[in-house]
Amino acid sequence: MQQLWRNNGLTIVLLILFAGALIGQTITGWQVYNVQQEEHSQPVIGLGQYLRTGHFVEAVFENWESEFLQMALYVVLTVFLFQRGSAESKNPDQQETVDAVPDEDKPPANTPWPVRHGGWILKLYENSLAIVLLLLFLLSFSLHALGGARAYNEEQQVINQPTVSTIGYLATSQFWFESFQNWQSEFLSIAAVVVLSIFLRQRGSPESKPVDAPHRQTGSD
Repeated sequence: MQQLWRNNGLTIVLLILFAGALIGQTITGWQVYNVQQEEHSQPVIGLGQYLRTGHFVEAVFENWESEFLQMALYVVLTVFLFQRGSAESKNPDQQETVDAVPDEDKPPANTPWPVRHGGWILKLYENSLAIVLLLLFLLSFSLHALGGARAYNEEQQVINQPTVSTIGYLATSQFWFESFQNWQSEFLSIAAVVVLSIFLRQRGSPESKPVDAPHRQTGSD
């Protein structure tokens, strides 16, 4: 158990924090939803029913969408864009190990299987992180649209207004307002980390340069 914690503590803690926050969002969202139901003279619902509402689905995947978009774009943009002095950037003046082309002829024994296989599987593996993050973004984007359309239609029915399809909901200002309000905050936060890591330090973190590193030093090494 001690070895498991030492090797995986970061993931374990982040997943615990995620689960706690999701549970908190679910319970408080359920309470908010039922308050709104009572205000509109509609019946309140149980927690299990709430998990199937557009209110819950839209709220969850609206945020996941922005997170996966942020990370996917950041992974891709850092391939060819630089910020001198940032711990989050490659050094524009030298070749980085992440840019090295793997040796398909004599790979080490512990090399991942796709590298040893080579060919198109290697090409896919070389970009697999960005691909999976983009797919997670598209999945979250779709579920945000589905949940948002359901929530939008529930509100429309209460006020006796016409409902829309999921595609129709994508054309509404409401959907894009929900998306852009999250996207802008994600892009700002990651830009802040990139710029602040030029001048500020956190000893012990791989996201920071060494405390005694000059501001102009680029990368964490």
